Amino acid sequence: MEKNNQITPHRVIGMCMGNIIIGIAVALFRLSGFGVDSFSCLNLGVSGLVGLSFGTWQLIFNIVLLVVVFFTARQFIGWGTVVNMVFIGYIADFLCWGFAQCFGNANEMLWLRIVLLIIGCFCSPFGASFYMEANMGNSPWDTVAFIILKFTKNKISYRVARVSSDVTAVVVGTLAALAAGNSIWTVVGLATIITSVLNGPLIQFFKEKICCRYYK
Repeated sequence: MEKNNQITPHRVIGMCMGNIIIGIAVALFRLSGFGVDSFSCLNLGVSGLVGLSFGTWQLIFNIVLLVVVFFTARQFIGWGTVVNMVFIGYIADFLCWGFAQCFGNANEMLWLRIVLLIIGCFCSPFGASFYMEANMGNSPWDTVAFIILKFTKNKISYRVARVSSDVTAVVVGTLAALAAGNSIWTVVGLATIITSVLNGPLIQFFKEKICCRYYK
C-alpha cells in the first residue's frame, strides 16, 4: 500500500471517491431522520441556530479547525483535507435537495427511512477508509483526536480522545438545535449511536478487505 507523499492518479481517485461516498452517507443520514454522525450533528445543530446552510456552516467551521490544525498538527494537512472540508457539506445539501425534488419527504415512509439509515451506516466508514488510506491528508475533524493526544502527551488512548471529541460534538449540536427551537431528533438519534459504535471497526474492516487491494 502506498504510504509516500507522491501524488498519483490512483490515490487521487481513491481520495475523491471516498469523500463523495462520505457526502452521500451524510445525506442519507439526514434524509432518514434518525440522526446523523457526531460531526454532522454539531454542524446541523449550529447551522440551524445561525441561519446558514449546512454546507456553508460546515465549511466555515472547518476553516477554523484547519487553522488550529495548522499550528498544532500540520503533518495531517493535505489535498484530502481540502476536498473533505469544502465539498462534503455541499454534496450532502445537493443530494438532500435533489431527493426532495424527485421523491418528496422521506419522513412519510418509515421503511424508506430505515433503508437509508442502513445504507448510510455502511457508506460512512467505507468512504472514510478510502480517503484516509489515500494518505493525502485528514479532515480537520478527524485530526482533533490527534491534537488531544498531543496536548495530553499520549496519557490517554486514541479511542478515549476520539470518543471525547465525538461526545462533545453531539452535546454542542443538540444544545444548538434546542436553542434554535428545532427538533433534536433530526441531528441526534439512532444513526449517531450506530456510527459512534461501529465506524471504527468497519473502517478497519474496509481497510483490510478492500482498500489494501485498491492501493497496493
